[in-house]
Amino acid sequence: MNRGSITLYKLGMNDMTKVTIADVAQHAKVSKSTISQFLNKRYEHMSEKTRKKIEEAIKDLNYEPNILARSLKQKSTFTVGVVVANILHTFSTQIIRAIENYFYNQGFHIIVCNADDEPDKEKNYIQMLKAKQVDGIIIFPTGGNPDLYKRMKKENFPIVFMDRTIPELEIATVMLDNYLAAKLAIDHFVEKGYKDIAIVTTSIIRNISPRVERIEGYKSSLLSYGISPNENYIKTADIEKISEALSELFNLPRPPKAILAGNDIVLNEVLQYIKKENLRIPQDLAVIGIDEVSFAKLYTPTITTIKQPTVQMANLAAELLFNQINKTDKIDTSIHRLKPILLLGTSC
Repeated sequence: MNRGSITLYKLGMNDMTKVTIADVAQHAKVSKSTISQFLNKRYEHMSEKTRKKIEEAIKDLNYEPNILARSLKQKSTFTVGVVVANILHTFSTQIIRAIENYFYNQGFHIIVCNADDEPDKEKNYIQMLKAKQVDGIIIFPTGGNPDLYKRMKKENFPIVFMDRTIPELEIATVMLDNYLAAKLAIDHFVEKGYKDIAIVTTSIIRNISPRVERIEGYKSSLLSYGISPNENYIKTADIEKISEALSELFNLPRPPKAILAGNDIVLNEVLQYIKKENLRIPQDLAVIGIDEVSFAKLYTPTITTIKQPTVQMANLAAELLFNQINKTDKIDTSIHRLKPILLLGTSC
């Protein structure tokens, strides 16, 4: 086999020979280090002309980076894990999408795992991700694996909590200001003249922080208006029992005139119940939901919601994790609470 044949193979006319960085550098007439900088998206000292030449060389040669070799050389898999509590939440999918976008721009891949709010499942996924040597994990913690979280922290394994916090662990956390979210809803209800206001959330087993905090925010906001919280108006239940909880609410001697749905899944259950019972919004029942939902503006009447700044939250969590991975800053173990936004509809 002559030298010309080998060159043809490397140009992609045959897949027998693997194209290397050296081949790309020779084709683009630049150094291997310049190619490496390009592949790692370090363009600071690279001209547009050089970038274009490298892009054309990669395309001409049909070059595919050797991810394994890169990982071994840089002692990184360029992969992060995301363990969500429940992927069915609109909030979860929005966060995942933004995290993926952030890390893609950093040259990383992500692996997404859905724990279904089950501690055992969460534990298995975390152990699997660590076995795959991911560089870090963003976790929506179930709260059921404190010893595992502590061990990861002790090992200095890059970890960030999203949406939920366990304050005593001092792990960097990004979450909504849930107290303010509840306050925005109560403020709006009261401004519209409502006093008999209920709140419904999914189960608060293991004291999952957003749900607990939204209830606390609901109570304190009512008290600020001189309204004593009615314990009968506070319902928490597993999702399959939300309809039953709503029936209990509306069979009270004095049923509520307004309801705060603690998240998007609860809001969906509330709207289904209202339809089944032929109730009218807002004449029979005013409604506000926490979490932005795609159908809010399409529903009749339009639904007032409390929006979480998902892209901002995801970018902050990703940045905190990226800094831990790269050891670029002093480790931030703060709890970052971002502000919610009231999106007005006509359901209240």
